Amino acid sequence: MTAASPSVEKVAIDGPVGAIEAMIERPNGARSDIVAVCCHPHPLYGGTMQNKVVHTLARACQDQRVTSVRFNFRGVGASQGTHDDGVGESEDAAAVADYAKRATGATRLWSLGFSFGGFVAYRLATAGAASALVTVAPPVQRFDFTRLPVPACPWLVAQGDADDLVDHERVLAWTRSLAPAPEVTILPGAEHFFHGRLTELRSILGAWLAARAAEKR
Repeated sequence: MTAASPSVEKVAIDGPVGAIEAMIERPNGARSDIVAVCCHPHPLYGGTMQNKVVHTLARACQDQRVTSVRFNFRGVGASQGTHDDGVGESEDAAAVADYAKRATGATRLWSLGFSFGGFVAYRLATAGAASALVTVAPPVQRFDFTRLPVPACPWLVAQGDADDLVDHERVLAWTRSLAPAPEVTILPGAEHFFHGRLTELRSILGAWLAARAAEKR
């Protein structure tokens, strides 16, 4: 299923250290029960909500008629504050999630993130706030995910095996050690930013999210 272009609303959300720049994208015939929050890669290395992988995450949600919210972490774009190594950014994500649920009336939250954003999305989900979690290229070499609880919600990990920033073997070793373990999809030959593979990634995400959308939770 491919959604038409969504309606776009740019908003400033009250965050823990000031305004958070965000974009709400509502597909035609948007569901009222689910909203998705999409988290971007590392702010100190050029990560913003306009990142192409994050855009792909949002579009995969919209394909399921789910409204998505992309936002800039503190210190990025028009978002106030300074980088806080994932801790403050997790507070930002929680504030965005609360706003998104209020703005849409949704009772279910999907938490999605790419790279650094995957760590933040993971923290959001393990705080008990999500009914589904997607982490694309989770940065296991930079952040210790093992210090956090294992997500209780359905969870998908998507990872390229030619990723020069995230070692796919370490991702596999980590996910295999978990109970319950997430679903893991390895994209052969895909590098960190999935150049030339975004359509394929969107299709993989879409199939998994379609199953989550059909669940009664």
